Amino acid sequence: MTTDPVSAVFAALADPTRRAILARLAAGEATVNELAEPFPISVQAISKHLNVLERAGLIVRTREAQWRRCRLDPAPLRTLAEWVEQYRRLWDDRYDRLDDYLRDLKENSDERAP
Repeated sequence: MTTDPVSAVFAALADPTRRAILARLAAGEATVNELAEPFPISVQAISKHLNVLERAGLIVRTREAQWRRCRLDPAPLRTLAEWVEQYRRLWDDRYDRLDDYLRDLKENSDERAP
């Protein structure tokens, strides 16, 4: 089992059903049955997906009488965004250097044109 938070969040987000569940929860809390409605899989299968999301810290489940409600906890997504951000700066720097190189090539070819 993955123990570091970034790996747990990436593993949870690797499945399209889990990403769809998070998208639904971004609109507001929902019960397990409400979350299961749009999917052609059993409530038990949805519960397994919810367990993965809960272990990754992406959702919180509460209990009211016989209803179990789920809500999104976006904090782990912020950690993931910060991790990705460091690579975005690297990509931006490389694209800027590529733009400079292409601009130099174009200027040099314009100067040589008759």
